[in-house]
Amino acid sequence: MKRRRTKQAAALALSAAMLATTMAGCGSKASSDGTESSNAKYPKTLTVDVFDSQANFQGIQTGWFAKIVKDKFNIELNIIAPNVAGGGDTLYQTRSANGNLGDIIITNLDSSRLKDMVTAGLVLDMTDYLDGCENLNKYKTAIEDASDLADSKGMWAVPSEISNQPGTEPCEASEPTNAPSLRWDLYKEAGYPEMNTMEDLIPVLSQMQEIARKDDSSAYAFSLFKDWDGDIMQNAGGLCALYGYEPMGFAMMKDDGSDIQSVIDDDGIYVRSLKLLFDANQQGLVDPESTTQDFDTLQTKYQNGQVLYSLWPWLGAGKYNTTENTAAGKGFASAQIKDMKCLSYGSMPQGKMSLGIMVGSQTEDPQRMVDFVDWLYSPEGIMASANQTGGTCGPEGLTWTNDNGTPKLTDFGVKAFVDMDSDLKVPDEWGGGSWKDGVSALNYKAVGVVDVDESTGICYNYQRWDDYLTRVATPLTEDWSAANEGAATAIDRFEATDNLLVLPGTNYATPEYTTDISTVKEQCKQTIVQYSWQMVFASDEKEFNSLLKTMQDTVKGLGYDDVFAVDKSNCEDRGSLIKAALAE
Repeated sequence: MKRRRTKQAAALALSAAMLATTMAGCGSKASSDGTESSNAKYPKTLTVDVFDSQANFQGIQTGWFAKIVKDKFNIELNIIAPNVAGGGDTLYQTRSANGNLGDIIITNLDSSRLKDMVTAGLVLDMTDYLDGCENLNKYKTAIEDASDLADSKGMWAVPSEISNQPGTEPCEASEPTNAPSLRWDLYKEAGYPEMNTMEDLIPVLSQMQEIARKDDSSAYAFSLFKDWDGDIMQNAGGLCALYGYEPMGFAMMKDDGSDIQSVIDDDGIYVRSLKLLFDANQQGLVDPESTTQDFDTLQTKYQNGQVLYSLWPWLGAGKYNTTENTAAGKGFASAQIKDMKCLSYGSMPQGKMSLGIMVGSQTEDPQRMVDFVDWLYSPEGIMASANQTGGTCGPEGLTWTNDNGTPKLTDFGVKAFVDMDSDLKVPDEWGGGSWKDGVSALNYKAVGVVDVDESTGICYNYQRWDDYLTRVATPLTEDWSAANEGAATAIDRFEATDNLLVLPGTNYATPEYTTDISTVKEQCKQTIVQYSWQMVFASDEKEFNSLLKTMQDTVKGLGYDDVFAVDKSNCEDRGSLIKAALAE
């Protein structure tokens, strides 16, 4: 599983083939009525409704991505986004009841959703439209596996993030999804203190907070929020991931299948995480606004440098690691806790069933829709579909060039990806407007984040390119690398120190609860979340223990053990899949 950038660089040098921007290879059953366009294959301009549960924009796609799609398929994308329309399933239910979700549908396939959509006649069987679709046909097995969720014969859906990397290969570009990410400049000023267990975070962060408050009295080591709470207090769950655990209902499962714990166990990882936050609060390290603020407020605090620890590397670094800060040696980076097993997610050779793309049954031109989906899974489509959190490299010729098998950023690419110029204007021949506004509103990853174009050896993710890594080197990254034996990324470092637990890329669909179990679970989770927050902010250890005991007694009286028995059984089933994947 060991991987280094030198291996990638060698792979890139193997091929000098230019990346071809080719039209999708599907057959030509497209509608030919109308003469609204000079596009010979698709003469009629269509406005395509895209029901997209991942989108954070609603309306007509504009800019450079819109131009590429219009030129190739003579379509305009009208994004219909539940996230913008109020969230939840209301929009999905309303459109389903009307018999037409959209021409293109992007939503989860698991939890019986694909089955429900197919049963309701909302999704097109693509079987008769896949002839000649060379990109989709490469993923035929993944499509078949996804379509099996419909319990009806047909090719119904294409899963997201299908990877050509092994399932045990981390899918993240440089940082594991979960790691102890902290203000590295303050950690350096504190003397890079060693941490043996996560409890050692408290004295280290105490030193860092003392240093930070010389300039900003509002700085806190931890700042929390409730927005993402579900079955448990989500922020405490983020600490559990430092040891490879994640929740499945009320069970905390170590993601190598080796351990299953109850979230209310006295000596379990969840209560241990609550105790760490309690201890931190006792020392004045937790933002007192944690119980009332939302995630948006929290992000602003990270941006302003008021929070010193980030539960996920992407949060702190994404908000604070500006060009100005990192040039001054300031910013977030991941530190090592000697006994940690940071949870990293493995690549998914069969794709993710938690999100997929389908063609709607009522679409006017089904072949054109299948052609479009096929293109999204082509090298050109993958690169053009840079999602809203970045990663994929954008169109060749605009953001980058292929220099004899080695990708190099163009001047425009440097402004987009290195300088992060929020006002960057796109040349008119590429569609005009701003780069940011022209990014694909689909927010959809067709393939894995670290996948490679097999025809060129070039990784789709520019953050893995030597040219990018050289350009973004700063006093911050150089100091981090020097303190970590020359490692280029946290993934590389934690692999070398055996501090990474990679969850193999498998698809496991959690069975639905019975009505009775679901009712009990709802009551229990409200109690667990409520008491978890109260325990963190308890006045002393005696109150912490009293609240824990009350929580345990209350949920057990509600029927907690029955719910946990189901969750534990589900963990065992999932663990069998994980162990099989590791054995392979």
